[in-house]
Amino acid sequence: QVQLVESGGGLVQAGGSLRLSCAASGRTFSISAMGWFRQAPGKEREFVAAISWTGGITNYADSVKGRFTISRDNARKTAYLQMNSLKPEDTAVYYCVANRYGGVADQPYEYDYWGQGTQVTVSS
Repeated sequence: QVQLVESGGGLVQAGGSLRLSCAASGRTFSISAMGWFRQAPGKEREFVAAISWTGGITNYADSVKGRFTISRDNARKTAYLQMNSLKPEDTAVYYCVANRYGGVADQPYEYDYWGQGTQVTVSS
């Protein structure tokens, strides 16, 4: 099993920045990729970004390209999501995810482990 704990969410004004962190523990050697999904009230869960654990391959949703950057620190077993130029439509609960196979996939069913989520609110 792998446990994921997110941190770094909060309230920010439009145009501002936040950095989310996701610390992994447990059988982390089994991780193929980590990433982030988000879910806004009344909407379906949406892919945000993913990164492979070894090769640094990344994948981004079109809605965040050029504004968000995903990275990882293997030694710290932590993934990060740097979010710049935030917009009110970025408001959502952000979930950290990890998988054992499938790489930087963009579908929820491709991920085996999910964190509890952290709230990001962007005010206009």
